[in-house]
Amino acid sequence: MKTNGFRTLQSDLRRNKYIYLMLLPVVVYYFIFLYMPMYGLQVAFKDFVPSKGIWHSDWVGFKHFIAFFNSYYFVRIFRNTVLLSLYEILFNFPAPIVLALLLNELRQRFFKGIVQSITYLPHFISVVVVAGMMVDFLSTKGLVNQLTDWFGIAPISFLLKAEWFRSIYISSGVWQGVGWGSIIYLAAMSGIDPSLYEASRVDGAGRVRQVWNITIPGIMPTVVILLILRIGHLMAGGSLEKIMLLYNSNTYETADVISTFVFRRGLLQFDFGFSAAIGLLNNIINFIMLLSANALSRRLSDHKLW
Repeated sequence: MKTNGFRTLQSDLRRNKYIYLMLLPVVVYYFIFLYMPMYGLQVAFKDFVPSKGIWHSDWVGFKHFIAFFNSYYFVRIFRNTVLLSLYEILFNFPAPIVLALLLNELRQRFFKGIVQSITYLPHFISVVVVAGMMVDFLSTKGLVNQLTDWFGIAPISFLLKAEWFRSIYISSGVWQGVGWGSIIYLAAMSGIDPSLYEASRVDGAGRVRQVWNITIPGIMPTVVILLILRIGHLMAGGSLEKIMLLYNSNTYETADVISTFVFRRGLLQFDFGFSAAIGLLNNIINFIMLLSANALSRRLSDHKLW
């Protein structure tokens, strides 16, 4: 059996040698930049001192993890991380699906192309530029306050008020990602058998019924897989770069998440062991969430990641 398996592998390698050759740079990249750095995970259990190196730094066990759980900011940053991720799932995730359904129903190619171009463009804008736009638009003398001033509303310092941060972050994320995110759903819709729509029209189904009974079930496997992957990043708490560009000490109450806290503690205060421990804990939770979401989907439906 082992000999037959080895011969099959040799035959496959000879037959698809160019495909494996194309795959080789990807494998090397992941090995060098994603697997080899796992050697440094032991820093999470050490009182790491750069001058001593990883091997010669003192072991401290779970000291950093305990310090994180006992931290005064633990509840705040954990709550902010989970809430920001949940808001992204509730608003950012369905938005591309809705846009794709609407675009799929458009019959005028010219108008459809214009809408797609307009909605795709924000994706190519740098996060730094988007954050700068938000700062300019939402300042006390920005566009938003100039418009509200016409209705007699006093200027609001949006980026200095903690209660506005999540709304600003989520809404700007929807604007930047809705068009680009709809591409994969439009591609899934293109794979639906057209005869299903023809049969439904013969049966008297309107366009709403066609969307509900044909289009949505047709893209559901794609939706479920992407949702499982998104749940696997639940503890990511959004984009680190974007949060750091938009938040400040006045908005820490709602804007400070695990990734920003780790950045300040690890790089600004040089507590590398603590930041490594929290990063490891964060990834373990994300991995567990990914496994749980996939298992739940496999139990409730036929759609699963593996």
